Amino acid sequence: MTAYADARESVLRDDDRASLAVLLGERARFDEPVAPHTSWKVGGPADALLALETADELAAVLRLVQRRALPWLVLGSGSNVLVGDGGIRGIVVRLGGEFARIAVTREGTTVVVTAGASSSLPLVVTQAASAGADGIDALAGIPGSVGGALRMNAGTDRETGEFVRDVWVQTPTKPEPHPVTPQYFYRHTTLAQDAVVARATLAFPYAEPALVRQRTQARLVRRKQSQPLQYPNAGSCFRNPPGARAGALIEAAGAKGWREGGAEVSELHANFIVNRAQASAADIAGLLARIRRAVAETSGIELELEVHFVGVFV
Repeated sequence: MTAYADARESVLRDDDRASLAVLLGERARFDEPVAPHTSWKVGGPADALLALETADELAAVLRLVQRRALPWLVLGSGSNVLVGDGGIRGIVVRLGGEFARIAVTREGTTVVVTAGASSSLPLVVTQAASAGADGIDALAGIPGSVGGALRMNAGTDRETGEFVRDVWVQTPTKPEPHPVTPQYFYRHTTLAQDAVVARATLAFPYAEPALVRQRTQARLVRRKQSQPLQYPNAGSCFRNPPGARAGALIEAAGAKGWREGGAEVSELHANFIVNRAQASAADIAGLLARIRRAVAETSGIELELEVHFVGVFV
């Protein structure tokens, strides 16, 4: 991101705003609060929050950010990000329309799911399970979008990347949709940082749909019993280190129930921070830092964040 005199000052010129308004009409919102679009329900305003519905619209925006060297990001479902209280400078993209489409088909003994980047992962799981997609239960209960799940290689005992057949992306230097072949690792991939996932195709062996639905439902029940889903949260905050579980390390450090402002380390699952009472991003960031220090002191292990910090922290 380019350095500006005041990190809270908009980086958009009047002509940038005019161009976006012409392109998108009311779907281009300026100085718009980001908090309602994140699962933690925190975060200041974005210079521009754009709701894009087609690959052509995304390509036009990517050409603008490339030409003007503007900072930008795709927010997705906001389930693994912490947005600063000072907001986000530049352009924030949210995908809908054709990016939310889901198609589930059967090819012999294979169930094929074609999903746009902004399609709901829980909805994909439900539809794929009903079609007999064996293995889809590993993604049951994971919040967020297909694009986010793919970029983070989300999963449990099995991960998203195991099922991917193909991925199409758009970038500022190559704004039209094109295929790529990323590699998948624990909670990350080799997808380029500036690549926007447009759609993906997943393939699963076929199994009896009733059995797949039963396994999927069992996973959902276990998640509801072990995770604080009644409060705004971003899922697991820290990655599991090799040979250990982050939640257990945090609990051993005595952090369950710790509070910073309106943020709290969940009593139900120590690797979750919940927004109990109008927490700020600063509250959550402070709690994350405190947890990392405590775990390092008690176990000697430096936890790695699973959530991403974006925007201006003040």
